[in-house]
Amino acid sequence: MVALGPGLVTGASDDDPSGIATYSQAGAGFGFATLWTALITFPLMASIQEMCARIGIVTKEGLTGTLKKNYSKTVLYLMLVFSFPAITLNIGADIQGMGAVANLLFPEVPAFAFSVVFTAVLIFLIIKYSYRKLSNILKWLCICLLLYIIVPFLVKVDWKDVLKHTVVPTIRFDKDFLEILVAILGTTISPYLFFWQTTMEAEDMNHKQNAIVIDKRIIHEMRIDVDFGMFFSNLVMFFLILATGAVLFKGGIHQIDTVEQAAKALEPLAGKFAYLLFALGVLGTGFLAIPVLGGSLSYIMAETFNWEEGLDKKFHQAKGFYITIIISLLIGLSLDFLGISPMQALLYTAILYGLTAPVMIAIVIHICNNKKIMGDFTNSKRSNISGVLTFLLMLFAAVALIWFQFK
Repeated sequence: MVALGPGLVTGASDDDPSGIATYSQAGAGFGFATLWTALITFPLMASIQEMCARIGIVTKEGLTGTLKKNYSKTVLYLMLVFSFPAITLNIGADIQGMGAVANLLFPEVPAFAFSVVFTAVLIFLIIKYSYRKLSNILKWLCICLLLYIIVPFLVKVDWKDVLKHTVVPTIRFDKDFLEILVAILGTTISPYLFFWQTTMEAEDMNHKQNAIVIDKRIIHEMRIDVDFGMFFSNLVMFFLILATGAVLFKGGIHQIDTVEQAAKALEPLAGKFAYLLFALGVLGTGFLAIPVLGGSLSYIMAETFNWEEGLDKKFHQAKGFYITIIISLLIGLSLDFLGISPMQALLYTAILYGLTAPVMIAIVIHICNNKKIMGDFTNSKRSNISGVLTFLLMLFAAVALIWFQFK
């Protein structure tokens, strides 16, 4: 656990409550038919996150700071315009999902009351604890994701069928199936992860007194961390689709819109223990992902406007940085009052991520091939091939997502 850091937290935070809703719908709607996506997305995710991590290590700056120094302000501000609403909507969907699941466990307390309490606790923890303490808390919270690996073993599963759908891709050219594929891609390869990964690696480097000279050992350790984090993320994604496919799809429940629906549907089919594991996992992943989302947005804002930044700073030392986190969480909390449901928030988030992901991937690849920025640590041929494949896949997802909205 000690050797693992930003890569593990980044990967685990990708399986947030909104991601759980997407994977649950994939399993409920199509059974095991989308299990193969976990194999396909793993190397692509790992490739892009490794590039982001390498940028942070070499430049000792976040992605926004690197963009600001080397690219036009138009690119920087367009990225900011899309990122702020997308990340805030994502936070809102996660907070509402946590509140709704907690309400299932304790029906006498309204869901919104839980959402308020969770928001207050998260704000307190983010402001109170330094980067080191917060990163250690987040690393241990990753354990909650193991709960989803347990669920399929509580029910009868045809493992031969699972293996078949894992290694042999199923593709159906109908609107519903293509939409879920696009949703899985958008949920799995999200731009806010690029910013978090880069910044956390930079902060790690700035905390290491003996890491002035970057060598192959540092890069190698980073790659192990990133690969493990992305593998962990996709393993959880795989078992979420597997669990909901084995229980909900086979139980005749094919439409899941929210995480609380998925949790509630599991109880009569898989038993109370599976239901509790699923619900507790949602709460744990929310506490893990929301600081990453809020932190990503704050680093983007701080680096854009030259504010003092850093989770290791006290509130009075980086007021703009922490106020951004507070505002993003409060706006997310207020989505209920604005009449935006969690599913609407997820849809808007997916559209905004879909528009920015291909652009950000192209920029990350360009940075990693720029010797003036990266020195001796530019992309290998293999990294460029993986990066271009990821770019093309996300470009397809973006075009398909927009097409589906207007069709």
